[in-house]
Amino acid sequence: MRSVTLFTAQFGDIPLEILAAKAREWGFDGLELGGHLDIHRASTDQTYCQEILSLLAKNNLKLFALSAHLVGQAVCDHIDERRHRPILPVHVWGDGNPEGVKQRAAEEVIAAARAARNLGIKIVNGFTGSSIWHLLYGFPPIHPEQINEGYEDFAKRWKPILDEYQKCDVQFALEVHPGEIAFDIVSAERALAALDYHPAFGFNFDPSHLGYQGVNYIEFLRRFKTRIFHVHMKDVDFDWNCPCEAGVFGGHTSFGDPRRFFNFRSLGRGKIDFEKIIRTLNQIDYQGPLSVEWEDGDMDREMGAQESLQFVRRLDFKRGSQQFDAAFSKQSC
Repeated sequence: MRSVTLFTAQFGDIPLEILAAKAREWGFDGLELGGHLDIHRASTDQTYCQEILSLLAKNNLKLFALSAHLVGQAVCDHIDERRHRPILPVHVWGDGNPEGVKQRAAEEVIAAARAARNLGIKIVNGFTGSSIWHLLYGFPPIHPEQINEGYEDFAKRWKPILDEYQKCDVQFALEVHPGEIAFDIVSAERALAALDYHPAFGFNFDPSHLGYQGVNYIEFLRRFKTRIFHVHMKDVDFDWNCPCEAGVFGGHTSFGDPRRFFNFRSLGRGKIDFEKIIRTLNQIDYQGPLSVEWEDGDMDREMGAQESLQFVRRLDFKRGSQQFDAAFSKQSC
């Protein structure tokens, strides 16, 4: 069976020592660290890395992946102090000069690869940002060259980062998500092409961000089966048959607002078909962890983490051997 891990970003206010003990008590196999690791320090300090690993081992947990979501966002975004300064480390923000912020963010994403290597893991999940997200809707008219320039900017900034990942034998898994250079199947294909299909670049599959857009998340798994480096288990509620007040991208409302078309939900309480996902993961031979990214504004998070773990355990199953198919084919009907 696949390992089930907890993404720690939603528990960032709980010290790692306490959270690790809780995760052990709840029954998780390990963690995906988001916000509980000093990436810059871990990239150079092997003693610090060993302290992290020892803390997890004391709680019978393993480390499976790191998060570089927030710092990765600044690599390609148009930098805005109100949006980016609160999510970036002080040394990345620096003097706030936009190009300087982007360059320091790129250096920090590279540091995450070195941290992963020092911690003995192979996956860094994250965002890329996008210089063209604001051009999502095609009016006022958008010239195709503007979109081309966006992907060229992405490639220019990310190819050198990915080269460093390859040197570290670490893979970067983009969480396909609104606001990123890839947010659906078409844009994901274009991102891969822009990078000349760099071997260090793939995807952190999160069905919640595809489902409410109307994107076929099962086809995403099939289309990019060799590029699925990591999986987030995250649910979302939406109803195509129920009119709402705020559309697919939220209408400038806050998460949790009942007027929205979608809101994230504890696993099993939304509309994502996880049965189909598990079967497709088996078909594409994904053997990596299933990382619970828990989010539900109406529920206690500790209760939610536990029920989500139980949901994944109950749902996941090993793919059967082909012996049954071979035996069945010999039977006469």
